[in-house]
Amino acid sequence: MIKIVISFFLIIGTFFILSGTLGVLRFPDVYSRLHAATKSSTLGVSGVLIGSAIYVYSDMNVFSGKLILGILFVLLTAPVAGHMISRAAYRTGVPLSEKTVYNHLAEKHNIKES
Repeated sequence: MIKIVISFFLIIGTFFILSGTLGVLRFPDVYSRLHAATKSSTLGVSGVLIGSAIYVYSDMNVFSGKLILGILFVLLTAPVAGHMISRAAYRTGVPLSEKTVYNHLAEKHNIKES
């Protein structure tokens, strides 16, 4: 039963990493790509680390604090890093995709769109 739970977390983590990779390759602009990369790193790496933590605990009866700290580190830093990178890209004028319907930040920063 525990192997099924471990496999579930590893498969879910791998799925999110793979889908994030495809998103980075397929999405049209830097903002969409950052969204895909952030989601894949947060959910994918967390899933793999949770599966690894369960495996270590079930196989060796050792609670791995390093894996838990790794999960917390990824959960806290990946979204913040993605936000800061996208904010820097927006402020330096990296263009949005032509498919973007509405620019919510243009009103906030008083930017006139052409």
